Amino acid sequence: MVPPLLIVDSYFSYIVTYSIELEGVLYNMERFFLYDDVEESKTRFVSFTGKKLRYDLAIMQSSRFFGKVLVLDMQMGRFAIIGPDDVEEPGYLEHVFNKTEEEAEDLRDYLNELLA
Repeated sequence: MVPPLLIVDSYFSYIVTYSIELEGVLYNMERFFLYDDVEESKTRFVSFTGKKLRYDLAIMQSSRFFGKVLVLDMQMGRFAIIGPDDVEEPGYLEHVFNKTEEEAEDLRDYLNELLA
């Protein structure tokens, strides 16, 4: 079955209908997609040691983030979309990466250098 194509606010939206069988029962499923895009991105993998911790980060740049970067802490499984203003926001890095103020200091210093 070909999904219908709907135009919503200049973005392509569509509905996909499919069937799945689990334990002998056939389920008809429907999923509404707001978008499903593929785009080029640039990813930088960085590992460094700070005063308290080791940091293993993946930093992704994409036009989708409007000048900000997606920072992934690969050790802790946390991530955030961060711009220069977010780095300077008191308590922000501590909150999103679940770090103490002292632990986040090294991360803040690195991100300030990166985003400058």
